[in-house]
Amino acid sequence: MESVTLGMILEARERLKGIIQRTGLVEFRALEKNGARIFLKTEDLQNTGSFKVRGAYIKIAGLSEAERAAGVIASSAGNHAQGVALAARQFGVPATIVMPSGAPLAKVKATRELGATVVLHGTVYDDAYEEARRLQSETGATFIHPFDDPLVIAGQGTIGLEIMDDLPTVGTILVPIGGGGLASGVAAAVKMLHPNVRVIGVQASGAAGMKVSFDAGHVVCLESAKTIADGIAVKQPGEVTFALCREYLDDIVTVDDDEIAQAILFLMEKGKMVAEGAGAAPVAAILNNKIELSGDVVALISGGNIDVTMISRIIEKGLLRAGRVSKLRIVLQDRPGQLEIVSRIIGSAGANVMAVHHDRTDVDLDIRDALLEITMETQDREHANRVIEALRTSGFTVM
Repeated sequence: MESVTLGMILEARERLKGIIQRTGLVEFRALEKNGARIFLKTEDLQNTGSFKVRGAYIKIAGLSEAERAAGVIASSAGNHAQGVALAARQFGVPATIVMPSGAPLAKVKATRELGATVVLHGTVYDDAYEEARRLQSETGATFIHPFDDPLVIAGQGTIGLEIMDDLPTVGTILVPIGGGGLASGVAAAVKMLHPNVRVIGVQASGAAGMKVSFDAGHVVCLESAKTIADGIAVKQPGEVTFALCREYLDDIVTVDDDEIAQAILFLMEKGKMVAEGAGAAPVAAILNNKIELSGDVVALISGGNIDVTMISRIIEKGLLRAGRVSKLRIVLQDRPGQLEIVSRIIGSAGANVMAVHHDRTDVDLDIRDALLEITMETQDREHANRVIEALRTSGFTVM
C-alpha cells in the first residue's frame, strides 16, 4: 500500500505557497481549563472555507497532462467539492462533483459557482462515492478521492507543519475525523518530526467509523452515518488513512450531536467564529472533558461552511441543551387569571417568556383544567430549575 512520507508533505507545503491562506493560531481564553492554554487553528478562514483545498490542489497538481485532459471527478459532502472545483479551475480542468442529495445548499451553490458540474445522488457521502466511481468508469475522468489518497493526505498534512512552526510548545493537537485524510496527514507530519506531541482524533458518535475500525483492528463499514457534522459523516474510513491513523494517532474520542451543537454555539458566542459541525468537534471534546488536557493545546477548526438554514436549528439545540431555552407543559385550572399568575412567577424569577400555547382540548386533561405550553429563556439549567420549582411551589403541575 502506498503511504505518505515526510518528503511528500514538505514538497506539498512548497507547492501550496501562494495558493492557500496560511491560517493562524488564535489563543482561545474562554476555553482554557486545568491550566491548559487552548489555541484554535482557523482553517474555517481558508480559501473555500475549509482545509480541503490543500489536498485537492496537491492531487491535481500531480496529475499528468493526459489525466487533466480527461477531466476530474470527485465525491464529497461539500468541502472537498469546493476544493476540487477551485483547484480544477486554476489548472483549467473540467470537474464533476457528486454530492449527497442532502448536502448543505450553500456548499452545492458554492461548488457550482466555482465552475464544477454538480450531480446530487444518495443520502450520505458513501452513496455519492459509489455514483462517482460509476460515472468515472463511463467517462474516463480522473477520480480525486477526498481522503484515501497519499497526495491528498500529504496536502492536508501541511497543517501539521504550520501548527508546529507557529507553536513549538504544543503538547496536544485535536483533529476531527471523517474518512481520516486530515487526521492521518496532520498526525503523520507532526509525529515524524515531533513524536512526543499527542495527536488525538475526534469523531461524531453517530459516524465513528475510524474508532470502530481501531477497536476491530481493521477497516469497518458502518451501517449508517448520522450526524449534524456532515463533513465527517462517513461510514467507512480509507485503507491508507486507517493505516496512518493507527500508526500515528494517540487516541480517538467521540462527541454526540448535542455536544457538537453546544460547541458551535460556544464558538459563536465566545469566539465570534462560525464553525461547521466537523470543525467544532474538537472544541466539543474539550468542553465535555473527553480528554485530560495540560500545557498548550491546539483544536483544529477544519471548516466553517455551515448552511445558514441549519444554523438556527443548531443554535436552538445548543440553547436547549445548555438550559438557556426550556419548553414547559403546565397544567392549570381553566379559569381567569391563571396565565397572568404563571407569567408573573416566571418574570419575577428573571426568566423571559418566548412563546405561549393554551390548549383546553387535550383528551388527558380534566374538564376543569387547561394545558399551557411555554417556551422560556433562562440563564442556564440551574436558573430554569429555579423557575420550575417556583411554579410547583405555587401549586402548578409542571412537565
